[in-house]
Order: sequence, then C-alpha cells, then structure tokens
Amino acid sequence: MMLHFTREEFAARQRDAIDAMRTRNLDGLLMFRQESMYYLTGYDTMGYSQFQCLYLGADGHLTLLTRSADLRQALQTSTIEDIRVWADRADSNPGLDLRSILEEKGLSGGLLGVELDAYSLTGQRWDMVRSALEGFCFHEDASGLVNRLRLVKSESELVYVRRAAELADDALEEANRLATPGASEQDVLAAMHNAIFRGGGDYPASRFIIGAGERALMVRNFTGYGTIGDNDQLQLEFGGAYRHYHSCLMRTVLTGNPDSQQVRMHAACVDALRACQEASRPGVTFGEVFDTHAQVLDDAGFGEHRLNACGYSLGALYPPTWMDWPMLYADNPIVVQPNMVIFMHMILLDSERGLAMSVGETSLITETGCERLSRMELDLVVN
Repeated sequence: MMLHFTREEFAARQRDAIDAMRTRNLDGLLMFRQESMYYLTGYDTMGYSQFQCLYLGADGHLTLLTRSADLRQALQTSTIEDIRVWADRADSNPGLDLRSILEEKGLSGGLLGVELDAYSLTGQRWDMVRSALEGFCFHEDASGLVNRLRLVKSESELVYVRRAAELADDALEEANRLATPGASEQDVLAAMHNAIFRGGGDYPASRFIIGAGERALMVRNFTGYGTIGDNDQLQLEFGGAYRHYHSCLMRTVLTGNPDSQQVRMHAACVDALRACQEASRPGVTFGEVFDTHAQVLDDAGFGEHRLNACGYSLGALYPPTWMDWPMLYADNPIVVQPNMVIFMHMILLDSERGLAMSVGETSLITETGCERLSRMELDLVVN
C-alpha cells in the first residue's frame, strides 16, 4: 500500500475533522476536494475530473463513492475500506447513488456539510446531488472545514515541504545557468522539470510560468514559447513538488545590459519580500503581511505597478493550481500561525516601459518568526 503517512496520523486528522464537524452540529461531511481526501486518507488520484465523493460521518465512518477506474487506486493509496462504485452509463446519476449511501447511514433528516468550493463539483454535478438530497436531509457549505486543518502542517508534512523546496532550488539553478541570449525558453523549462523529476519530485499542481520580452509581463502560463534575446527579461514562476507538497519560487532573470529602472524594481522587490518575511510571525494577519508589501513598494514609487495580492498558503495540492487558501491580500483577517507554509511573491509590472520584475520564495512560519526554505540568494541574475 502506498501510504505516505502513518495510519496513526491519518486517524488523528480524521478525529480533528470530526471534532470540527461536531462544533457545527454536522452529522456528516461530503467531500469533493481531492486535497481533503488525500489529507484525511491518503487517497491519491486524478480521477476527480469525474464525479466522486468521500463521506465522513460523525461516527468516524468513511465511504468513498467513485468510478470503477479509481477502485484500485483507492485500495492501493488510501486507508478507506468502504469503497462504492457508480456505473458509467447513459443515464448515470451518481447523486442518487450518494443518496442511497446516506440512507443506509440513517441520515434522513440530518445535517450534512458539503465542500461546495471544489473544482470537481461542477454546477451540473451539484444539481444532481442537491436534487437527490431534496426532502431527504439538510445541508450547508462546509468548504473550509478540512481546509483549516490542512493549513497548519505536521512535522511529517514539513519533511515533504522541505524536500519540495530543495527541488525548486535545483530547478532555479538550472534556469539561472541556461537563461542566456539565444536560448530556447523550452530548453530552460525542460531542464527545470528534469531537475525536479530526477530528484524524485512530482508533477506540480500548476503549470510553470516562463516568458521573455513583453511576455514576461504575463504572469500566467500560455502556449507559444520563444527565444531569449540579447537584452532581455525572463519571467519565471515555478515550484518543486514532493508527495504533492509544494514549495514555490519566482524570479526575473535578465540578459545583457539591465535597464537601470529594472535594477531599482529588483531592489524594491527584495526589500518588500524581506519586510514581509520579517512581518510574518504568529499573531499577525494575512492582511497585515500584504499591507507590509504594499507599503514598501508604494514608498519606493512602484505602487501603480504592484498587484492586489502578494502570495498564498501552500500545501498538498492537485491541478489546476498550487494556490491554496488563504491569500495575502488587503484586510484578510486570517491569523498567521506556526507551521503554516506561505509563498510570498513581490511582482512589479510596468506596461508602459515593458518591464517586469519579480522576486518570490516560500517560507515556514515558526514559533518566533519566519524561516526561508530556499537556499538560493535573492541577488539579481544577469547573464
């Protein structure tokens, strides 16, 4: 069996989830987020592109409803013993299969929490479930229940996070080496992925971002790769992944003779990152960390070029994104706690001049402050 944590740790996580359910008087929890399933049981699949649901009862019983293609996946990767299969056919309605399971559990008239904020729970699928539950039981949104448990990492989780950070550093070393005039962006990208896979890493939950020239101002992945120029800028946002745990980095690599404005942008980004890391200690809020980022960049004269968020939590994530809850944005009241893992990115985009600059890395919140997980320096790289 491919379990990446002990059965005792999974059992403790399930008890914590049940305690959280009881504080809300929930009789059961319907989970649709793959991250929740992995966190509570180890269940590891890409099958969440189709309908599946993990039920956790207040009595501790777990039942997975999934497709036949994922039956063996669940048997080999999870602690789940009760696995039910809904059949693929023209008139399939797994919402009715789910109701049958809940009837079996005696949940008529009960109150269920539902993970409504889940990529796999499309509007059509939720309509099937909601229609099946109508008149049978009550339900309410419980999207944040397991998310809050996942936010603070255990020591065994941090082992994987630290390994992911090492892999991200390995990838950055390759990028710094290869990002030279005339180099293909795809060659750089291939070397970065190669470093992670050869180091034992996983596919990341997000696609790597890479783009030179004016495309460096697009901080999202896109198709159509190019070649790095003689006096150019290469935007990089990427992450190491290990056992699905992520550690991310962001850099802008320059070639040739740097624009003096871009050098100032880099200095401001570094100052903002260090200020945010200094501010990130138990008791402050995510919103206050964002305010630190905004203040430093505004004071440096780059207020109009910064973004409205400067990072987010990281953990064990699945596609389409490694961006976890919560984010660093204004007025976010979530309080920073020890053993949170936060990716902080300082991004400046000057569309008028066509200049981009970013510096970002992942940090671990400790009892007294913030620990950098990267071994890489923050110096501006010019090739």
